[in-house]
Amino acid sequence: MTRNIGWELYRSFLAVLQEGSLSAAARSLGLTQPTIGRHVSALERALGLSLFTRSQAGLQATEAALALREDAELMRSTAAALERAARGLGQAVQGAVRISASEVIGVEVLPPILAALQAQHPRLEIELVLSNRVQDLVRREADIAVRMTAPRQDVLLATRVGEVSLGLHAHRRYLERHGEPTKLADLAGHRLIGFDQETPFLRAAGAGLPAWSREQFAARCDSDLGQLALLRAGLGIGICQLALARRDPDLVRLLPQKFLLALDSWIVMHEGLRSSPRCRVTFDALVRGLRDYTAPRRGKAAAAS
Repeated sequence: MTRNIGWELYRSFLAVLQEGSLSAAARSLGLTQPTIGRHVSALERALGLSLFTRSQAGLQATEAALALREDAELMRSTAAALERAARGLGQAVQGAVRISASEVIGVEVLPPILAALQAQHPRLEIELVLSNRVQDLVRREADIAVRMTAPRQDVLLATRVGEVSLGLHAHRRYLERHGEPTKLADLAGHRLIGFDQETPFLRAAGAGLPAWSREQFAARCDSDLGQLALLRAGLGIGICQLALARRDPDLVRLLPQKFLLALDSWIVMHEGLRSSPRCRVTFDALVRGLRDYTAPRRGKAAAAS
């Protein structure tokens, strides 16, 4: 096996693996198709392995290619992290920070926080990764993450910012047509918005709702943003974050004494980024912003009392 294989060969290999063809991989990397082909062939020779076979559907990954994928993706994450670190060297707040968050938090909550942060630090670059998959901070897939579960790895710095509370909601238009449920058992007679693919978390979340099962849903979507859009359109009853629902006077909370789901929220960062100015200010801004979001009425309640 040839030593010192260049990273560009692995990068082209990953692109073909993801895109399924040399031409699509070339477009994704901004290279030519012959260049991608040469890279893959060179990597196969260096490793002494066959990585792809041709079929009518395009290039099919071999077992060897699939076995190498995880390590190659780790190389890509490390290379990207190295580039971000290099661009952010020095004491100034500059360079890129890669932030991971769920779809609904990333779209509905973080933008104003990040806009204010970048206005204060104009040389800061934001890379926002929206995914309900937990990004691996140890493998440097992201620099900072907003999570709804406490991290377990010792190399991660974490600050708990509060609870994200969820409840049952419906649009006023839906309630005008179908009426409002007065007990949990009434949900069985309503149009419900829920998931398509069940996960352990969803099973636990729905433990207190007998009617909350895939078979009962009139609309199914695994995207939190998709469910929120259906809820806002008045299609049926769904689960929504209380803080988001309070922004829309037409979203009515239902059965508040019967159902409440609270998720701990955390801001998490790799310990090795503690001394990075760009990551430190971003981490602190996210902590402040998410604390305001998770307890938006704290100040008013204190003043009223």
